[in-house]
Amino acid sequence: MSVTVEGGRVTGIRGDPDDVHSRGHICPKGPALRELLEDPDRLRAPVRRTATGWETIGWDEALGEAADRLRAIQRRHGKDAVGLYVGNPTVHSHRAALGTELLTATLGTQNRFDPGTQDSAPRLFACREVYGDVTSIPVPDLDRTDHLLILGANPAVSNGSMMSLGDARGRLAGVRARGGRLVVVDPRRTETAALADAHHFIRPGGDAALLLAILHVLFAEALVDEARVASMASGLGTLRELAGRFPPSRVAAAIGLDAAAIQGIARELGGARRAVVHGRIGTCQNEFGPIASWLIESLNVVTGNFDRAGGAMFAAPAADVARLARLLLGGGGGARHRSRVRGLPGLLGTLPSAAMAEEMETPGEGQIRGFVTFAGNPVLSTPNSARLSRALAGLEHMVSIDFYVNETSRHAHLVLPPAHPFEVGNYELVLLGLAVRNVARYSPPILDRPDGARDDWEILSELSARLAVPSGGIARAARRLGRNLPDRVVDALLRAGPHRLTLEALRRAPHGVDLGPLQPSRADKVRTPDGRVRLAPEVFVREVPRVERWVAERVAAAAGGGELVLIGRRQLRSNNSWMHNARSLVKGPSRAQLLMNPADAARLGLVSGGRVRVRSRVGEVTATLAVTEDMKPGVVSLPHGFGHAEAAATLRVAGAVEGPNVNVLTDDQTLEPLVGAALLSGVPVTVRAEG
Repeated sequence: MSVTVEGGRVTGIRGDPDDVHSRGHICPKGPALRELLEDPDRLRAPVRRTATGWETIGWDEALGEAADRLRAIQRRHGKDAVGLYVGNPTVHSHRAALGTELLTATLGTQNRFDPGTQDSAPRLFACREVYGDVTSIPVPDLDRTDHLLILGANPAVSNGSMMSLGDARGRLAGVRARGGRLVVVDPRRTETAALADAHHFIRPGGDAALLLAILHVLFAEALVDEARVASMASGLGTLRELAGRFPPSRVAAAIGLDAAAIQGIARELGGARRAVVHGRIGTCQNEFGPIASWLIESLNVVTGNFDRAGGAMFAAPAADVARLARLLLGGGGGARHRSRVRGLPGLLGTLPSAAMAEEMETPGEGQIRGFVTFAGNPVLSTPNSARLSRALAGLEHMVSIDFYVNETSRHAHLVLPPAHPFEVGNYELVLLGLAVRNVARYSPPILDRPDGARDDWEILSELSARLAVPSGGIARAARRLGRNLPDRVVDALLRAGPHRLTLEALRRAPHGVDLGPLQPSRADKVRTPDGRVRLAPEVFVREVPRVERWVAERVAAAAGGGELVLIGRRQLRSNNSWMHNARSLVKGPSRAQLLMNPADAARLGLVSGGRVRVRSRVGEVTATLAVTEDMKPGVVSLPHGFGHAEAAATLRVAGAVEGPNVNVLTDDQTLEPLVGAALLSGVPVTVRAEG
C-alpha cells in the first residue's frame, strides 16, 4: 500500500502501483487500517477486568501481574497448567512470529494451540509425508501455467491462502489470457468460479474420492508421465493400484459429479502442456483433509508438473524462515505429542484447537487453569465455540494480547494491546515463503508511536522475561536490550538466504525487490531419506479404505435424498473476525445470510429473505435466508467470523452487525483422525422457518 501521512495523521491509503508484489491491487481491508488506527473502541493501554467493568492500568503493573499469576499457576500445577493460543495474524508480523516462539519456549507448556487444525494442518501434514519436511510447501506457478485446477479455494477473495500472490484476479485472468484454462471444483459457485472457464459442483468431503477418480483416468488412459515420475518419486505402483479402485462410475453419485465430467477434468489436466492443481480450505476442512492434500501433491507429480515452470514449484524466499523452523522443530514438525484427554495428535508443536475446552474442563494433572491468547479469537473460530466460551470463563487467570475486548478477550483478566501496524516495521517472514513469484519487501514504521505504546515483540519478550526472572527491573532491561532483536534475526536470514540481501538494502527499496520467477529446486526441498518424493506414504495408504466406505455410504444416502450439510464462506470485506469494527467493511447489505439452493428452499417451504433456524448436533442459530443458484442442492453456507453480540458493549460497530456465529454449529467431538482437524465443511444440519 501507499499511505499518505500529513501532520502525523493518515490522510490516504491506496494501492502502490510500483509494488513488486501487489502491483497496485489491494482489497478493502487495506484502507480500513485507517479506521483501526482511529477506532475509539481500540485499546491504547492495558486494561484489567474488575467486578464493575474494565479499568486502565500501566504496563509495568499489567505485565507484572500477568507474569506473577501465570507463574504461580505453573508452580502449583506444572508447566502444562498454562495454555497458549496463537492466532493467524501472527504470520503477518515478523516481530509477532518471533515473540510467540519466545513465549512458547518460556512457558514450556505442551498445551499450545493455533488455527492450524481449522485451516492448514492437513496440508502441512501431507507435505511432511510426501516431501519429508513440513516446511516444503509447493505453490502454483500461476504466471506460467496453461491449466489451473482449483479445489475448495477462492483466491479471488482470499488473495491466496498458502499461496501468496498480489493482484489475484489479474493473475487468474492471466491464465485465460494466455490461452490457458481455469477450472474450479466447489460446492458453491464462488467469486473465483465466476472467473473460470468451468465450474463443477461437488459434495463437501468428496475431494479425496474425486482426486482418486482423476488419477484412475490418468493411469487408465496412459496420461501419466511415467519416465519423469520414476526419476524423482517412489510408490507409483501403489498409487496406481489405489486409484484403480475408484473408477469415475463408482464415485460419481457419492460426490454429485457425473462420471463424464470427472473424465473430462482428468483428460484436460493430463493433456495440458503445463498444468497445476491447487486445493485449499475446502479440501482441508473435512474428514479426508490430509488424504486430499496428499492426492493433490501426487497429481502434480504424476502429470509431470512438479518442480517445473507452470506447475507446482517451491518459492525461494530471501529470508528462509524454514531453515529456522527446522532448527527449532526438525523437518518432521516437532514431537508428535498428544492431548491429555482424548489423545489427539499434535503437529508443529501445537494441539488441535478442538481440544481446548475439554483440557480446561477436565480435572487432573495437566488441566489448563491459566491461558494466554495472542491475536486470536477462538470463541468465534473454533468448533463448538459456545462450549469454549464457557470453559474460558472458568479459568483461574487469562491474559489476552489484542487490540480489543472481543468475544474471547472479554473472558481475560488482563488485555494487553499492541501498537498499530503503521507504528511497527514489518518483513513478511512467513507469507513470502509461499509467494508465486520471489519478492522481498520491508515496510518501515510510518507513524510515530504514542507515548507508552508497545508492539507485539516488546509485549511478548518482556512477559517472557518476567516469567523467567521475577525481577521487573531485569525484565525491563532485557526488553530494552532486545528491542531490535527481531530485525537482527531477519537481517541475518536475509544475508544467509539465496539472494544475499540485507535489511538495509530493503529499506532503500520502498516498493520491494523483484527476485524473479520460481525456479526448480526439488533437490533442496525434498527431504526424504532417499531424496525421492513419496507418492504412497503408508499413513495414507491405510486410510484409503475409509474413503471407499464413505463413497458407499454416500451413494446409499444420495438415494434417500433430503439431507443438508453446511459449509463456510469467506468474503472480500471480511478477514475472519478481525475487522468487523470497521464501518466501511460492514456497511451495506448483510453478508452473513444462509445461502440455499432454490430446490431445497422449495422442498422445505422457505422463502428468500425469511428468517430460519439452523440446527446441528451441538447447537442452533438463526439467520436470514438467501436463495441462490450458486449453491449445490443439499448444501447450505454461512460465513465465519460473525456473531459479535456478546461483545457489543466493547465492539460497538461489530456488535450491531447481523449474522450468527457459525461455529456454534460445528462439532468439537467429530474430527479428522490424522491431525485432529476440525470438520468445518460438510456439517449435517436441519433448516426450518423461525417461529
